[in-house]
Amino acid sequence: MKKINWQEPLALFDVAQTRQLENLATSRIGSGPSLMAQAGLSVAKLAMAIKPCATCFWIFCGPGNNGGDGLEAATHLHQWGQQVRVVLWQPSAKRPSDATLALGKVKALGISIQATRPAQGDVSHHDLCIDAMLGIGLRSSTTEAHEAATLEAEQALHSWIHSIYQLGADVLAVDTPSGLNANTGQFQNTKVVPQDIQAQHTLQLLTAKPGCMTAHGRDACGTLWLDTLGCEDLQQSLNPAAQLNSRLQTPVKRQHASHKGSFGDVTVIGGEAVDVRGMGMTGAVDLAASAALHAGAGRVMACFLTDDLKSNQARPRLAEIMQREFSALKLHSGVIVCGCGGGATVRKVLPQVLQQSMHLVLDADALNAISQDPWLRELLRQRATQNKHTVITPHPLEAARLLSSDSGSVQHDRLSAAQTLAHDLKCTVVLKGSGTVIAKSGEVPVVNFTGNARLATGGTGDVLAGLMGARMAQGLSEFEAACAAVFEHGLAADETNLPTLTAGKLAALIRGPQMASW
Repeated sequence: MKKINWQEPLALFDVAQTRQLENLATSRIGSGPSLMAQAGLSVAKLAMAIKPCATCFWIFCGPGNNGGDGLEAATHLHQWGQQVRVVLWQPSAKRPSDATLALGKVKALGISIQATRPAQGDVSHHDLCIDAMLGIGLRSSTTEAHEAATLEAEQALHSWIHSIYQLGADVLAVDTPSGLNANTGQFQNTKVVPQDIQAQHTLQLLTAKPGCMTAHGRDACGTLWLDTLGCEDLQQSLNPAAQLNSRLQTPVKRQHASHKGSFGDVTVIGGEAVDVRGMGMTGAVDLAASAALHAGAGRVMACFLTDDLKSNQARPRLAEIMQREFSALKLHSGVIVCGCGGGATVRKVLPQVLQQSMHLVLDADALNAISQDPWLRELLRQRATQNKHTVITPHPLEAARLLSSDSGSVQHDRLSAAQTLAHDLKCTVVLKGSGTVIAKSGEVPVVNFTGNARLATGGTGDVLAGLMGARMAQGLSEFEAACAAVFEHGLAADETNLPTLTAGKLAALIRGPQMASW
């Protein structure tokens, strides 16, 4: 068992793959402890590690294998001299054979079993609640236990789950907090208020699941732990559903014999000036350019989409950033970052940008323009056939426009949405949000674990686009650059102790390439 280190590579497997591994593992056990017995021991060990002085361990057990894991944990905790109370959902329900054996052991040991939820005052904050109700699937579990499950029974089950997290004690969830989709990170009951179901710890068994890393999974799972139950070798037989993002293994290094041309050019195109409505977004270009500069790009240029280049609105705020008119740009050279604050004006330059640039990051209004124009969309697709490299960085609403969908559908399955976009548009896709997803056809999708709610402020997406442009300019492939930039962007927010993080401060926190050692 280990605490998940989000700075190291980790394969993520979906529910179907986890069940496949479970079957493979079960078939080779022979006369040793069952997989459920091993899982229960792991749960008990972690429970003691995180709450060694708990007054009581309340173990809420559902009717499936997840509940069986909880029952096995109850036997170990009891044998170690701990006070244990098992709260059994539908005690007369038919259970899998291993779970039935585990329940028999609980009864034989005289462990307290109750079929009613504890009252609010029965549980102390000194106790620990263990959520072993459902694990890796609400519908599959309820179907497994109740062939003729009714809506009323499902609603009652949700009420039970909700109550576990409102008792005032810390919660250890087994595999996933009950009701959380282990593939998508969404709660299967749409009436659930995500803030109401948040475990302090989650122990994933056999595999790490993508749903615990993205969407609501980040908040719901708390501290993540993993016990593969000795099945690492079996995981090698499957292609993972996704991979956890990690620090770049071979970072860009600055050699001593370098000059500004050694680290590439980044040109940021966007920043529509204030129009008759009093709206303008020139700051977006400044933020992206600043991030590229701080990330170590050799030269950074800004191209503001305005006819009045003498206006104070259309001047870079940093002296190191060079200003260029669009007509003077060499689009085929360096990396182009296009769309940051571009407004409607970006549509005029997009055809040239899409056709001429070799390395391109598309953000914000460039994506909105492409979603509305089939010709621009086709130009984007054609880039892959011309050995031109492209990354797009949509947030959920921008992704929804590109998919002719809505943001709710995108968020419902972020991995699938990112992969669909990557396949359709023939490029690398960075679907921003909690657990940002990076996808490209032919690559295992990557889920990012760095970052926090401090990034939920205007301009941080522009910073990400500029950082990504710098990493591409320094020689990384578009997929590598996307993964590296997303990781670094989140890490900067994680490591700062600033009380308030603005996009401008974030850009200044970005680090350039490492210096070569003497």
